[in-house]
Amino acid sequence: MADTTLWWLGAGLLVAAELLSGSFYLLMLALGLVAGALAAHAGLSASAQVVVAALVGTVAVLGWHLQRSRRANTQPAVQANPDVNPDIGQIVHIDAWDNDGTARIKYRGAGWTASPPDFKNTGLPGHHRIIEVRGNQLLVERIDEDRPADPR
Repeated sequence: MADTTLWWLGAGLLVAAELLSGSFYLLMLALGLVAGALAAHAGLSASAQVVVAALVGTVAVLGWHLQRSRRANTQPAVQANPDVNPDIGQIVHIDAWDNDGTARIKYRGAGWTASPPDFKNTGLPGHHRIIEVRGNQLLVERIDEDRPADPR
């Protein structure tokens, strides 16, 4: 079998393994094998093909790892991350605050307890933005009525 065929079969096997496992790193390694196949098509020696495949695969894996670590989200997965919880950033209206610094509101057809994160804006009715969900409690921040709401 030709060198190029072996490289392409290896790349195909890694892509199939990625589809079964869901590990994106296997696709990065498959890129290395594709580079090895292209090196074989270019007529490089077997040792040069292996070096090219190893370098490209390593750079791809390290690049993907660095890119993922830079994107690491420090927010809790469910409580305050708008990518996970679609309630974050939604607008609710608070008619009145209770003496304990909370308010009872109706949101999505259910009763919720709303409170500001720092208890500074208690007592100011109006529109508020949900910034975090803790169980059945919504942490909200007041939206300045004079300026348009910030779409998050």
